Amino acid sequence: MTGIITSGEKRLVVVSGRAHPQLAQDVAIELGTQVLSSTAYDFSNGETYVRFNESVRGCDVFVVQSHGDRVNDWLMEQLIMVDALKRASAKRITVVAPFYPYSRQDKKHLGREPISARLVADLYKTAGADRLMCVDLHTSQIQGFFDGPLDHLFAIPVLAEYIKSRVENPENVTVVSPDTGRVRVAEHWATLLGGAPLAFVHKTRDINVPNQAVSKTLVGEIEGRSCVLIDDMIDAGGTIAGAVNVLKEKGAKEVIIAATHPVFSGPAVERLSGCGASEVV
Repeated sequence: MTGIITSGEKRLVVVSGRAHPQLAQDVAIELGTQVLSSTAYDFSNGETYVRFNESVRGCDVFVVQSHGDRVNDWLMEQLIMVDALKRASAKRITVVAPFYPYSRQDKKHLGREPISARLVADLYKTAGADRLMCVDLHTSQIQGFFDGPLDHLFAIPVLAEYIKSRVENPENVTVVSPDTGRVRVAEHWATLLGGAPLAFVHKTRDINVPNQAVSKTLVGEIEGRSCVLIDDMIDAGGTIAGAVNVLKEKGAKEVIIAATHPVFSGPAVERLSGCGASEVV
């Protein structure tokens, strides 16, 4: 977390949390700048402290933070960073959260449940964020939770280009959604892959048990075809591994998994290694 550069009258500043500072460093290099120097640490009770070591008055600041693991710690740190920037008279504060925190909790399945994705948006706004920047949201409706501009970026075109270079026969590709909720995303994939046919796996989930789903029925023709199994995130890997098993049982030639956010918590790596997929992108 070091350095800054200015250009003309408009000062662009990149700041980073401690979750994955290399991401902010890579972004800064692409912009021809450096990450602003800061001091950040935790007190013995877990309380977070952040201070920026150079002035940000009148600056256009981008606050980069990853939220893969320890999501509560990194979300709180990012909120504190935004508050510090606001109180230091930054001109505009853009929160860069590639993997939007609590994005799975975007609606109520049962009574007395929270909509935590909306709560996170409110927290960002209250802390002082003027704009959010995210990649491949779990659902597009999250864009409407934030009271201000939200840039929803897509990694799918980058992934799709790689897949096209990876498969031997592009005409023999089927795009597979691991559940009905990803079908619209699968349609986007299919268009980028030249109008590939679609299939999806019907699954059941116990809403009282986290990270557990059972893949059951396949809808679509996949026998003898190269299947691209897509999702926005892979957390514990149960849904994806179960879907791969179903596809292999139904005669898929090969299964390539493609996802934007590899959280890989708990048994995910073990499940993915043993599920029969030829590659995880």
